[in-house]
Amino acid sequence: MKFDKIDIFNTKEQPVIIAGPCSAESEEQVMQVATELKQHGVNIFRAGIWKPRTRPGCFEGVGKTGLPWLARVKNELGMHVATEVATADHVELALNANVDILWVGARTTANPFAVQEIADSLRGCDVPVLVKNPVNPDIELWIGAMERLVNAGVTRVGAIHRGFSSYGEKCFRNAPQWQLPIELRRRFPGLPLLCDPSHIAGKRELILSLSQQAMDLDFDGLMIETHCNPLCALSDARQQVTPEELMEILNKLVHRTTVADNSDFRAYREQIDEIDRELMTLLSKRMEIARGIGELKRKMGMVAFQPYRYNEIMERYIKFCADGKLEVDAVREIFELIHSESIRQQLTVMNNNDA
Repeated sequence: MKFDKIDIFNTKEQPVIIAGPCSAESEEQVMQVATELKQHGVNIFRAGIWKPRTRPGCFEGVGKTGLPWLARVKNELGMHVATEVATADHVELALNANVDILWVGARTTANPFAVQEIADSLRGCDVPVLVKNPVNPDIELWIGAMERLVNAGVTRVGAIHRGFSSYGEKCFRNAPQWQLPIELRRRFPGLPLLCDPSHIAGKRELILSLSQQAMDLDFDGLMIETHCNPLCALSDARQQVTPEELMEILNKLVHRTTVADNSDFRAYREQIDEIDRELMTLLSKRMEIARGIGELKRKMGMVAFQPYRYNEIMERYIKFCADGKLEVDAVREIFELIHSESIRQQLTVMNNNDA
C-alpha cells in the first residue's frame, strides 16, 4: 500500500483542523457551532449522524434527519462537512447529501466484514475517507481496513489516531499508545495522519497536552469535538469544548519544523548509537545466562517461570525510575519484554532433547 503525501482535504490549513459536535442534536445546535467555528477560521465541520453506542438506550444520533443540516452548513457557510459511516446505507445517504469527508469509526474498523461493505459501496467514488484505529491496539487490523478501501479504488485515504481501549480506571479514556501511530507513519510516510485527542482524553482539560504531543510527532492535523454547550451535550459531554476553548487550545500549540538531519544532533546521536551497541551486547550476555539457567532447571526438573523472582526483579528496577527520570509503566513494559524473551530462551533449552 503506497500513499502520496497529498492534501486529501483540499485545504491549505496546516495543521488540518476538523471540529464540531460529537453528535448532531438539532439543526439549531449544528448551525450555531458551525457558524462560531467558521468565524474562528475553521473550515472543516464534523458531526456524528449515526452514533454507535456501547449499550442500548443511549443517544444513537438523529440519523438521516441530520444530513440536511450538514448540507446547510456546506451551502450557507462554505465549510467542508464530515460524518461517520458504518454501513453501505450510511455511505449512500451521506454521498447523496454531498458530504465531503467520511470517516470509519473505531468499532467499525475492528470488523473486516463491515469495512469491506463500506469499501465496496465506495467503488468509483472520489471522496476522502479517514479510518480511525480499531478499539484494540492492532496495527495490522488498522492497516487492513485502509487496504480494503485502497483495493476498492478509494484514492484519498487517511488515518485517525483516537487511542485504544483498556480495562479499569486510567488517566485517559483511551490509552494513546503513541508507538502504534509512530509505526504506522514509519511504514507509510505519505499517509495523512490525524489525531483525535478528544477520544483519547475523555476529559477536555487533557486535550491541549495531547494535541501538542500529536504536533510534536508530526501529525498532519487534529479532529476535536466542539459543542456550543458541552455540559448539555447528548453524548461525550465530558470531552467536548466550546469553539472559544478550541481556539485557546489551537493558539497555545507550538508548531515545530521537521528536519531530516542536522549537525547539531550528530554528537548526541553518536552517543546514543554507542549506548545502543552496549545495550545489545548486555542483552546478548543476559540471554546467554538465561540459557544457562534453563539448562540448570532442566536438570533439576524445575518449571521455567518463577513468579517470586520476577516480582523481585520488577520491584528492584522500578525503584530506579525516579532517579533516572523514567516512567514506571515504560520501565515495566521494557522488563516484561526482556523477561518474556528470557523465559523463551530457557524453554528452548529445557525442551531441547539434544541438550
